[in-house]
Amino acid sequence: METWAVQDSRAAYVAAGDAEYGTFKDSLRAPVHRWFKYPAGYSYRFVEAKILQYGLNSEHWILDPFVGCGTTSVEAKRHGVNSIGVEAHPFVYWVARTKTDWTVGVQEIASAYHAVMAKAEAILASEGVSIEDLPELVRKCYSPGNLLKLLAIRNAIRDEVLSDRVRAFLDLALTDTLRNASKAATGWPYIAPNKIHERAVEKDAVAEFRLQVRRMIDDLQFMQMFYGQKGVQCILIHGDARQRHSAIRPGSIDLAITSPPYLNNYDYADRTRLETYFFGWFKTWGEITQQVREQLIMSATTQVRREAFGAHGGLSPEVEAANPEVFKELVAKIGELSERRMEKGGKKSYDFMVAGYFNDMLTVLQRVFEALKRGSDFVLVLGDSAPYGVYVPTHEYLARLALGLGFSSWTVEELRTRGEKWRENPQRHRVKLKEVVLTLTK
Repeated sequence: METWAVQDSRAAYVAAGDAEYGTFKDSLRAPVHRWFKYPAGYSYRFVEAKILQYGLNSEHWILDPFVGCGTTSVEAKRHGVNSIGVEAHPFVYWVARTKTDWTVGVQEIASAYHAVMAKAEAILASEGVSIEDLPELVRKCYSPGNLLKLLAIRNAIRDEVLSDRVRAFLDLALTDTLRNASKAATGWPYIAPNKIHERAVEKDAVAEFRLQVRRMIDDLQFMQMFYGQKGVQCILIHGDARQRHSAIRPGSIDLAITSPPYLNNYDYADRTRLETYFFGWFKTWGEITQQVREQLIMSATTQVRREAFGAHGGLSPEVEAANPEVFKELVAKIGELSERRMEKGGKKSYDFMVAGYFNDMLTVLQRVFEALKRGSDFVLVLGDSAPYGVYVPTHEYLARLALGLGFSSWTVEELRTRGEKWRENPQRHRVKLKEVVLTLTK
């Protein structure tokens, strides 16, 4: 039987710090953060910097209303700060919950791993698994032999592992293996199984799974050895950031920090289609729409049902009440988008996407305002937008709306320019975009 020796992963944190501040790139090598590669995530270094800047400790609480795969929660726990994270996407919420569970026994995981691999080998030898029931999208991403190995491991985990926590750990290792083992274009933001990476060689699923389990065990041992529990709470809520939650008491939060969905037509529900199809969470686009897409705040045209939007370009009366001038400016931009939409072949509903986004984000701002202590900050990493070339200063509009809700002031720090990698696309607008840190003070 293999042994699983602890390795000091502190160097990974140091090395990652040389990468781009504010993005997820510097999390790709950092312990625990690297367990799930989420392009919609943001930098653990940014969260760490804010924890240190505000001098937070075990007496304080951090709130992330869009906790995603758990970056904020992991860092808060590592630094001994209580945290609450809210996530509406069920699969991504599961990832965050798994990444913040550091008390699972390493030897229990190792024993389960060996039992799983023996069972998977038996399943393959007996031809006890078939790829026919999987959605076509999944079948296109792998050779039949490699997909059979992935399925054998999946089924072996289900059959052999009794502990929910150990099963979640191994399932997450297999989740990362899904993209690593494929030579198809399974990268982000979307899956293109009909495209094959140039000179790509399909990686063996068993070898990739073994590598990821070892990597995750190293990280788990590292966190247990150097950070432990520190006596703080790490609360994760599978729910809607627009709603009130009993776990979030009014006036209890010392710092709210998040990277909300950008207004850039990114379909967060579609991002995890490969994983959720493979594990059987969903089987069709319709199931994803009903159980995930419709539960998320508006940020993609795939979420828009035009018949559901009424007057004023779909903007809510609450937006007008918070800031009449912002309301007027948005109505004008939505009207311009409605006109340009009719000139475009795709006729994408950017107009109502913009309306729905600000309707939803206004409610989120209200919920966070209620949760914050007086004098505390809400820090957001976000980007502006230019659908069909119509510029929408997202950070500025959110800031002005926040003042209408009762926030006392706001500041903006520019992080970087955006959209450079698309400049050769003839369909792409030429508006210069940026990513910023917006800080709202209650």
